[in-house]
Amino acid sequence: MTLEVKNLVKTFDKRKILNNISFKVENGETLGVIGFSGSGKSTLLKIIAGILYEDSGSIIFPKDSEVAMAFQYSALFDFLSVYENIAFPLVERKELRGKYTQEEISKIVHEKLRMVGLEGIEDKYPSELSGGMQKRVGFARAIVTNPNIILYDEPTAGLDPVTSTMIENYIVQLKKDLNAACVVVTHQLSTIKRAVDKVIMLYQGDIVFRGSVEELLSGVNPYAKQFVNASIQGPMNIAT
Repeated sequence: MTLEVKNLVKTFDKRKILNNISFKVENGETLGVIGFSGSGKSTLLKIIAGILYEDSGSIIFPKDSEVAMAFQYSALFDFLSVYENIAFPLVERKELRGKYTQEEISKIVHEKLRMVGLEGIEDKYPSELSGGMQKRVGFARAIVTNPNIILYDEPTAGLDPVTSTMIENYIVQLKKDLNAACVVVTHQLSTIKRAVDKVIMLYQGDIVFRGSVEELLSGVNPYAKQFVNASIQGPMNIAT
């Protein structure tokens, strides 16, 4: 089963953000999407998630696919407990409403919290949690429907290096547990090295690099080299 993005085009105010973008992600595989700010990474993710619509092109999903998105800043409901946040899709999504008993929902929520290493915090509220814990609660909510496609938007943004490593490890583990096709938008080299299998790089709406992590880090591709070395000099013109 494969997630396929085919000839995707998106324009804002006559500026082409995505220019005929195509790629595939297999089940059990994680694609890293990198590029400098404004390169279209988050726009691409939102189109796959159905939050934005493409101008042309298509997203081809596997049969009976379930898509989940873990947002950059967790996007938890402050007025709901951890339990209520994670249970929210099971309770409120039209096609799932009434499908599960309260006992079944409780079991599912506890299992997802266990998968992200957060047993016993069901009654806490987001304001009582650290940034890293909020991220993991966001992961638990994203996987509560057992998705086979998981989208991550800057999963380690704003986190310290140790917490980032923990989050990266969970991305890898959740991919294995669910055999999901995953897409990770990131700026972090640590996330690329630890959590992804292959990489595409966007610049001015085009894919300027695609390949393995090893190929990205090799420095052969001039766009990849500029990104990896955080260099001002290179083929990409960065506004200052």
